Amino acid sequence: MEVKLNRKIIEKLCGTVSFKRGDSFFRGNKVELIENDIDFCLGLVKGNEDFHVHIKKDSTGTIQTSCSCSSLLQFDKACQHVAAVLIAIYERQGAEKLLSLNIEATYVQANDFMTIFQTKQTRKSGHQMHFENREIVDLAIQLRPFENEDEQYLFEIQLKIGNSLIQDSRGFLENVYHRNNSRVTTSFTYDPMLHCFSKETDAIVQQLTHLVRDEMVLMDSTPQNRLLIVPSSFEGLFLLLLKANTTIEEYGTVYKLQMQDGPPPLQFHLRKIPDGHYQLHIHGFEKLKIFPSYHLVLSEGLLYNLTNEDSEILQQLKQMVAKGANHVSIASNQLNTFMETVVPNLKRLGHVEINDSILREMKKTSLVAKLYLDRLKHRLLAGLEFEYDHVVIQPLENNDVPIGNMVIRDVEKEAAILKMMEDSGFTQTEGGYYMQNEELEYHFLYHVLPKLHPLAQIYMTTAVRTRLVKKDVFPKIQVKVQKERTDWIEFKFEMTGIKDDEIKEILAALKVKQKYYRLPNGSLLSLETKEMEEIQRFLNEIPAQDDEYEASFNLPILNSLKFLDLIEESEVFSPEQSFRQLMDQLLHPETLKMEVPEYLDSILRDYQKHGYRWMKTLANYGFGGVLADDMGLGKTLQSITFIVSELESIRQQQKPILIVCPSSLTYNWLDELLSFAPEVQAIVIDGKKQEREKLLQDLQSMDVVITSYPLLRRDRKWYESQNFHTVFFDEAQAFKNPMTQTARTVKKIQADNRFALTGTPVENSLEELWSIYYVVFPQLFQKLEDYTFLPRKVIARRVRPFLLRRTKKEVLTELPGKQETLELSELLPEQKKLYVALLAKLRHDTLKHLDKETFASSRIRILAGLTRLRQVCCHPALFVEGYTGGSAKFEQLLQILEESQHSGRRVLIFSQFTKMLEMIGKELVWRNQSYFYLDGKTPADERVELCNRFNYGEREVFLISLKAGGTGLNLTGADTVILYDLWWNPAVEEQAADRAYRMGQKNVVEVIKLISRGTIEEKIHALQEKKRDLVTDILHPNENNASKLTEEDIREILML
Repeated sequence: MEVKLNRKIIEKLCGTVSFKRGDSFFRGNKVELIENDIDFCLGLVKGNEDFHVHIKKDSTGTIQTSCSCSSLLQFDKACQHVAAVLIAIYERQGAEKLLSLNIEATYVQANDFMTIFQTKQTRKSGHQMHFENREIVDLAIQLRPFENEDEQYLFEIQLKIGNSLIQDSRGFLENVYHRNNSRVTTSFTYDPMLHCFSKETDAIVQQLTHLVRDEMVLMDSTPQNRLLIVPSSFEGLFLLLLKANTTIEEYGTVYKLQMQDGPPPLQFHLRKIPDGHYQLHIHGFEKLKIFPSYHLVLSEGLLYNLTNEDSEILQQLKQMVAKGANHVSIASNQLNTFMETVVPNLKRLGHVEINDSILREMKKTSLVAKLYLDRLKHRLLAGLEFEYDHVVIQPLENNDVPIGNMVIRDVEKEAAILKMMEDSGFTQTEGGYYMQNEELEYHFLYHVLPKLHPLAQIYMTTAVRTRLVKKDVFPKIQVKVQKERTDWIEFKFEMTGIKDDEIKEILAALKVKQKYYRLPNGSLLSLETKEMEEIQRFLNEIPAQDDEYEASFNLPILNSLKFLDLIEESEVFSPEQSFRQLMDQLLHPETLKMEVPEYLDSILRDYQKHGYRWMKTLANYGFGGVLADDMGLGKTLQSITFIVSELESIRQQQKPILIVCPSSLTYNWLDELLSFAPEVQAIVIDGKKQEREKLLQDLQSMDVVITSYPLLRRDRKWYESQNFHTVFFDEAQAFKNPMTQTARTVKKIQADNRFALTGTPVENSLEELWSIYYVVFPQLFQKLEDYTFLPRKVIARRVRPFLLRRTKKEVLTELPGKQETLELSELLPEQKKLYVALLAKLRHDTLKHLDKETFASSRIRILAGLTRLRQVCCHPALFVEGYTGGSAKFEQLLQILEESQHSGRRVLIFSQFTKMLEMIGKELVWRNQSYFYLDGKTPADERVELCNRFNYGEREVFLISLKAGGTGLNLTGADTVILYDLWWNPAVEEQAADRAYRMGQKNVVEVIKLISRGTIEEKIHALQEKKRDLVTDILHPNENNASKLTEEDIREILML
């Protein structure tokens, strides 16, 4: 074609943006001149699609152009493909002379403007999308060690395409970022319109691109005293800057750094001009600073956040306006496209004002999208229409609004629907979509279609509806107790309209994690629903026969307990009446007709009868349980009632009941049995080894054998060889640590029924509860590693039928009150001097060890230091030899005792330190006041006698070691309890107080805690409050947590 051009003419004819894209096409060798004569040229531009360009010169010398592309959208200026062919003609001619062309370009025209906003929609992703024609480039990424000047190794990244090393990696990444062509070898040029990367490789390329751009920012930061924020670090740093007292300077004015919601303060005014065309006026760029690397705009001290795409658009608009054009001319036939494509984007960039006359011209109606689905010859067919009032647009045939209509289209909603269809795996034709892949069809029907429902009206033929399983086909698992064997549970899978044989196949599909199952009628049953996931978890826990699952199967009740949570919570499980009745019996044993032994019926209170029936119910089903009533509510009496009720069975089977308890309680048990069940033959196994062996050899006539935890360990071989009728573990917290020898020993005891008795099933951690159930009812929980991950509410719900706990407040309404008071005292000067010196040393030593690596190994040393501080508070003479000073707390105690003596009160004094009890005893002797004394060395039979003598009124004071006498003692003869020193766990102190505050108490009990003000004891008291509700947390979820003495506790106690 004989026409002389240059690049300026082509750019003026096509617009800046289209010119640049056309130039990219040309440099990518995608332009072919098919016909080229004097007045006519036919060109071909290759890409995802081939575009045909016609260029001809009329008789006046004016160039006329046309292109087959649908993206031209009737712009006044020529498209990017026309630009590519004109550049090819120009380059072929090699001419630089100007040709006078009849081109009018007074203002920046609308096609350039709209092309900017098309970028977001037409830009290709770096990785391949569904059914895309772009070729995936095999980009290899290789790390290579590189030694810098400081003799330190770093990794260098090398990029290869095929076997060819990319020499300029930075340049290549820059071209990828800007979507420009990049020549790799003489025979291969990377073209973003033709080539792409795999999804995984593209993610790496994006990161490398950010790295290169950061390098460029740093290279530009000259001189060296300028510190710039690189884009990749900006987001995290900016969040910190917003929280700090940061300022920002703009045009000499300093503002506080802050973000502003909404679009930047740009003004866009669209109006109609007299010649019938339209103009968009732009104002406000002079007040904006754009930070495209940070996606921010600054104006008058306020920062506005933009998306990556919007910040790029804004930057291009600013460059346009900077050339002197602050308004855009829009032809009348472009208004429709402009309103659809540009205006919605402008609203994100500023305030848009449209004259009323324009709005009246446009049809502003809502989009009604219609999706038509049919199924023919194993293909899923889809048709799509966009309807605006009576204007119907066929997006797959001709996306244009029919001639003669002006409609404001909902471009974003249309694009969202089209993208969902594209991403679903459909193959697109000129008039619709089709899909011939059952897995993709399932995904579309069950995962995509629900998302399309809010966006479009969906019309399906019967053939498509058949593929969707009806909502009433809901999986259920019926749960019931077997009629023939009441200790077995039957689980039966059911689905409406599906036979058992088919259910077996569905379960097999679930096992191999299929996404769906095709039913005989062709319906696709989803196996990804919440209900199916629950069934799959259930299947993973049950045994399969020959790797197959049956539609129904049976499990022993004991093996079914781990499913209690699922059965109660899940909608999949459907418990029948027989199973509900079982659970009701466990939770409400009072409804069962279990007679209480006649002579005990008048002695037991109602709640104790409830506890007895609860034990009988658990024993009937072979379950173990934990009776966790408050101290003093008669756990022993309830257990004795159970023993009496089982006497006939015990003697018929010749299997005695075993009671294991602390050494201090063995004779207490014997005494209680003699009092409430004299017909029961019971024996305590104690004494020396030969004496115990003799007793163990002659037990034929015994109904009950009583021993202690220490003696059980010593005689474990004999006990492990026996099979007992029932075993009671009293004060079961004795084996709360599963790693101890006691825990391992009690676990091996064989018995038909197993019960734990403890007022404190949890003292420090939930692991203690697991340890108890691991002994009495191991089927209830999994291994300890799995148990630790169970939520508290799950643990609470699972133990509910098998843990019975009542508090005094709940059941003993007639029990007199309990008053708790704190008595504070100031350290004496000589005490305080010693305390401050010890505290300073302990703080210094502790700070060195309070980290994860050394805390565990230094814990004992730290606790020993804390004990010294507590002893100073009690009395420095506890460890300071020759100490002649006094103790404020000791003097306070003596004053309380004197007042108690005058008022006729009887007192229990507890202390952890036996030496402190001895000091108190010496003082009482000096004051001619007699007392009882009990510690860990007191023989068991003597303990019972001392308690009885005190309760009968002998002596007014009882000195008791906290750990030795905190359990198993009945001292209702006292009405005052003094806790001389505090213990870490409040449960231990509560046990001590409950020696007096228990059933049988007729007086108000006063519990007095002695605390030294301003010392570690105040911190310990605060720690106790945190620990107090751990048991309640299990029985009544949502309470606070308790923990062991942790590193955080020690920091708080020592104020570190």
